[in-house]
Amino acid sequence: MEKMEKMKQEFTALQNELLPLVKLENSFRREDIQLIAGVDLAYWDKDGKAYGTCCIVVINYHTKKVVEKVNSHGEIQVPYISGFLAFRELPLVLEAAKKLSNEPDLYMFDGNGYLHARHMGIATHASLYLQKPTIGVAKSYLRIENVDFQIPENIAGAYTDIVIHNEVYGRALRTTSNVKPIFISCGNSIDLETSTELVMSCINRESRLPIPVRLADLETHRVRAYHTNQQEE
Repeated sequence: MEKMEKMKQEFTALQNELLPLVKLENSFRREDIQLIAGVDLAYWDKDGKAYGTCCIVVINYHTKKVVEKVNSHGEIQVPYISGFLAFRELPLVLEAAKKLSNEPDLYMFDGNGYLHARHMGIATHASLYLQKPTIGVAKSYLRIENVDFQIPENIAGAYTDIVIHNEVYGRALRTTSNVKPIFISCGNSIDLETSTELVMSCINRESRLPIPVRLADLETHRVRAYHTNQQEE
């Protein structure tokens, strides 16, 4: 328990140190976006140890066709601690990103960005190392200080802002009518309006998730299944 508390203190200090580097404004022109990467991770346990994989799928923003897929995998060195997921996931994210032969203009993460107790979800934290704009796209709501979100209208593109202490942390976004909303937030080097527009422009009939994130999610299931089967043999 003492070790865990020490880790929390160290992680919090680093998050607070990085926060002033975060910019909630566009560092790019919309027309310059060509390649968007989706990022997701999956985990499994084997012989009392935790393992994980990070999958990155890059699509052409205009055609929505897959350009490249890469993944990394390995033993997880940091335990799960609520609010500090980036420290658990970042090593695999950076390892996978190094394998890319195409340089994405923007990353969409299956997870939160600025919508985080200290504004340092995985999408925000990772952007400071990837040096690219990022967007957080979460399937479920991370409640912060017991603040709930308001359900958006049942219309594709409808949203409600998530406001905590008079500050907008993110959005509940209805990407498709009659389907549960997703939760988006700025990662870094992008504003919330552009984040919303880019997410909506990557929605098709197959999922409430934007295409890059959905494909990365599917890829994690495939890679995890491959490695768990390898370990069982």
